Amino acid sequence: MREGRRTGTLQVRIVTTEGELEAGALAAALHAALGESLSGVLWTRTRSLAETTVGGETELVWGEAELPERLGELDLRISAEAFFQTNTEMAELLYGVVAEYAALEGWERVYDLYSGIGTIALTLAPRAGELWGIELSEAAVADAIEAARRNAITNAHFFAGDTRLALPELLERAGRPDVLVVDPPRAGLSKKVVRRIIETSPRRIVYVSCNPTTLAPNAAELVEAGWTLRRVRPVDMFPQTHHVECVAQFERV
Repeated sequence: MREGRRTGTLQVRIVTTEGELEAGALAAALHAALGESLSGVLWTRTRSLAETTVGGETELVWGEAELPERLGELDLRISAEAFFQTNTEMAELLYGVVAEYAALEGWERVYDLYSGIGTIALTLAPRAGELWGIELSEAAVADAIEAARRNAITNAHFFAGDTRLALPELLERAGRPDVLVVDPPRAGLSKKVVRRIIETSPRRIVYVSCNPTTLAPNAAELVEAGWTLRRVRPVDMFPQTHHVECVAQFERV
């Protein structure tokens, strides 16, 4: 179940193995119980036994396939497969720290690596000269492009690709970034990706980490390559758990 905290809407998706399901009856029961707050019901069938909603074939049973949500000033439509922070209020706080650490003045070229559905990039876009996002998931990139269109943001560009392979092509196409924002998965950045970032030589790097233990070795690599770690701020995304994210700012003088 996904909740649009700012829109008061709910999206329900049931994930099963192959088999029969009275999906229409399930949707009718959910609609009767949840009323107008229910935006859509989806059914994903997968052969995987892992506890994940990734993969398989998804069918829209009732309502809308995308969950409407607002993040700050952004009007978003989140597809079922796309990652989105589950705590909208704290996501707004997190991205506020990112914007503070990016310290944009309106003329900079910004790269956003692992950009997802573009929430960080689109938050920063009004403060930047131009912004380029790289994301592996084609579905997430489609969401980001559509979100830019919906919010009348014309200086943000997104394309699908593996960051390690796509970064040199982007550097050749767009030019060296002034600011680079990176929000990697929990495993952090591989040595090859760190090397690619070093090759782009941004003046400032803003690292959003959902796992501080993997930020530490990446930070050491960047410092060794000539950047100074200016500051790190923790953001408690889920106060009821031990999980803490953080944002780090690196500068090269």
